[in-house]
Amino acid sequence: MDKLEFKGSWNEIKGKAKQAYGELTDDDLAYEEGKADETVGRLQQKLGKTRDEVVDWIKGL
Repeated sequence: MDKLEFKGSWNEIKGKAKQAYGELTDDDLAYEEGKADETVGRLQQKLGKTRDEVVDWIKGL
């Protein structure tokens, strides 16, 4: 799944989450999205690999 596909899926997930739990805000959901980016960034630093290499590695798990 590339970044564009992920974004489309993420938008759908956000909408469903907001429907199920009305108290969730865009800020709450953006925080979670940012944490995923932070995790990939930390893996990049630790492994010394590019973002694409890390994402491909994660997909292969």
